[in-house]
Amino acid sequence: MSGVRATSDAEFETVVLGADKPVLVDFWAPWCTPCRLLAPVLDDLAVEFADDLVVVKVDVEANPLVRERYGVSSLPTMALFRGGEVVHTIVGVRSRTALRAEMTGLL
Repeated sequence: MSGVRATSDAEFETVVLGADKPVLVDFWAPWCTPCRLLAPVLDDLAVEFADDLVVVKVDVEANPLVRERYGVSSLPTMALFRGGEVVHTIVGVRSRTALRAEMTGLL
């Protein structure tokens, strides 16, 4: 079962900026092959860190306002939000091991 939740421009402020724990946002697009390769890694991460981290995904084609607001110009891009602010950005695909280590160091 996936722990990753899809969100939209309309829900972003509530789901991400208003969250009471850190949120990892996956900016992706349906045509992006690396994004699809990253999806199962993020599913695992969401389950593993469920107590400490929320993982959401934003389809940048369907939600251009969020993409523009955060200057997302390359996919996949992930941004870690804490207290409504971006505290870390990851551009490109990471292995499961590398992403787990990176999140562990940040949480």
